[in-house]
Amino acid sequence: MSDDYIIDARKIGVSFRVEGGSIEAVRNVSFRLRKGETIALVGESGSGKSVTARAVMKLLSKRASLSKDTQILYAGKDMAKLSDVEMRRLRGNRLTMIFQEPMSSLNPVYTVGTQIAEVLRLHQRMGKKDANARAVELLREVQIPDPESRVNQYPHQLSGGQRQRVMIAMALANNPDVLIADEPTTALDVTVQAEILNLIKALKEKTGMAVILITHDLTVVRQFADHVYVMQHGEVREEGLTEQVFSNPQHAYTKRLLGSEPKGQANPLQGTPDTVLEGRDIRVTYTLRKGGAFRGTYHDLHAVDGLSLSLKRGETLALVGESGSGKTTFGQALLRLNKLSGGQVEFLGNRLDKLDRGGMKPYRQRMQIVFQDPFASLNPRMSVRQIIEEGLVVNRIGRRSAERLERVRQALRDAGLPDDILNRFPHEFSGGQRQRLAIARAVALEPEFILLDEPTSALDLSVQAQIIELLRTLQRDKGLSYLFISHDLKVVRALAHRIIVMQNGNIVEQGPVADVLERPQTDYTRRLVRAAFEIAA
Repeated sequence: MSDDYIIDARKIGVSFRVEGGSIEAVRNVSFRLRKGETIALVGESGSGKSVTARAVMKLLSKRASLSKDTQILYAGKDMAKLSDVEMRRLRGNRLTMIFQEPMSSLNPVYTVGTQIAEVLRLHQRMGKKDANARAVELLREVQIPDPESRVNQYPHQLSGGQRQRVMIAMALANNPDVLIADEPTTALDVTVQAEILNLIKALKEKTGMAVILITHDLTVVRQFADHVYVMQHGEVREEGLTEQVFSNPQHAYTKRLLGSEPKGQANPLQGTPDTVLEGRDIRVTYTLRKGGAFRGTYHDLHAVDGLSLSLKRGETLALVGESGSGKTTFGQALLRLNKLSGGQVEFLGNRLDKLDRGGMKPYRQRMQIVFQDPFASLNPRMSVRQIIEEGLVVNRIGRRSAERLERVRQALRDAGLPDDILNRFPHEFSGGQRQRLAIARAVALEPEFILLDEPTSALDLSVQAQIIELLRTLQRDKGLSYLFISHDLKVVRALAHRIIVMQNGNIVEQGPVADVLERPQTDYTRRLVRAAFEIAA
């Protein structure tokens, strides 16, 4: 191995045992990593990016096996041949990894300080007092405010961005040579994403560690990676210097990936459409308790503080802002899915805010919702037919089974899915297909309004582009009105007519999409736009 390279991986191959044989998930993947360099593994879900990274760390499941040709050279040793004991000495010490979802990586029953200190005590044999003091220093290094207090908090008491910072603090505790970051910012707001990536970059420059970045976000790759490896179906299709690959891609797959950025614009509104949904002075307040069991105090949190909006037929109105800004609470309040503290809601001229659950039932068919994570919102025990037909049965749509079945088939076709998948279950589909199923379930009821709550944030770019095109087509053909909640301003630009920017339960700016994104009037909106389109700025 050349002295220049910290890791020299050659011919990585990974197979998984399945019923009736095996599946080759990664084939003949080679890459090299220098000290202080960032390389990116990019590609769609299922391309083998994460399996490759886990092979380097030897964190594969028991059903997985490395091919006999695999070589992963580090410090003169072939890690593919190391024992579990030898790998444990390296993992968390010289080689570290942070994952996409910190909540599933952090132990919920221990404080974050205890979890950081454990890494130090295990690998550096530090005493408890020194390890706890170093944990506070590490939280300060990753820019968590008030680290002395935060060190005694549990993961659920921190925001998503703060939990990811804790994971970075743990990963950097022993000054590693290599950090593997597996989709570290996918579930985070654009502003938090920018902060996390800039933090990793600053720490890399300070310590000289090398980074393997796994992502499907090409904006991130262009801003932060020195070298890119494009993967598809478990193989490297193209590799080279980042700017070279972006400016002159050679492989057809790379060209398609680079061409998948959300583009186009919303369908133009026809004539003077009528108002479908109107909210006036909407308020949602939660009472929170603070303090001990006997001396606690109560205070009100104004999640939505007197907001108003109006949505026309065939229009898409986007609600954007950081996590905790009140977007989803506002949207769900308009659908009467949470309790209003004040205000009026009108749907096609009918007042909804005074209706009880029974009174709302006739409107449920006409107002639908599509959630961020279809795997969580689709019943895993129900077949495709049962999932889509359930709403028809509940709302007594279709007099006979055959009539309902035809509506189910039509909904699948409308959502861009084949109509012969009726007996399959959600786990048998990809993320993009599951999101299409969620959309099919909504459009089967022929609603006039759909609340789209982050429907594309967890999807690959190419799948994201397909879902955007599908939503535009459905809107044009069926006259649907969308309230679109998102923190991805690129998707908002491609889908929405107007935009409302929210912060701390208030509207800070609103207007046509082009005006707000190209000429933002407030510092907060400018920060959101800069984080979405420039990241490293």
